[in-house]
Amino acid sequence: MKALGNILWVLLGGFVIAFEYLIASILLMITIVGIPFGIQALKMADIALWPFGRDTRTTEHASGCLPTLFNLLWILVGGFWIFLTHLILGLLCTITIIGIPFARQHFKLASLALTPFGREIYSK
Repeated sequence: MKALGNILWVLLGGFVIAFEYLIASILLMITIVGIPFGIQALKMADIALWPFGRDTRTTEHASGCLPTLFNLLWILVGGFWIFLTHLILGLLCTITIIGIPFARQHFKLASLALTPFGREIYSK
């Protein structure tokens, strides 16, 4: 079921989302200051391509000053708008019963898009 969900996800727009995250990651990694943010965008591109069967969790070293500061900076610079995009797409997917699994994936991506620092992706 995960494979079918991932195939439908990619065909119905997941590839576009992952590609956008990949381009953003490359643009962020051009500067030395943007490398940590580019790595987080790359992490989101990874999960945005195949979201079914994968989830995120907070890492043990996520409770420091640096991840909190980077998450705050991320939210102020653009993370909030990415979060809103996934939230709106998730709400649109809940209109039909068939779209509910896709909505759950958008809500998962919205959570990651709001605070990506200090989180890791794992397979269920």
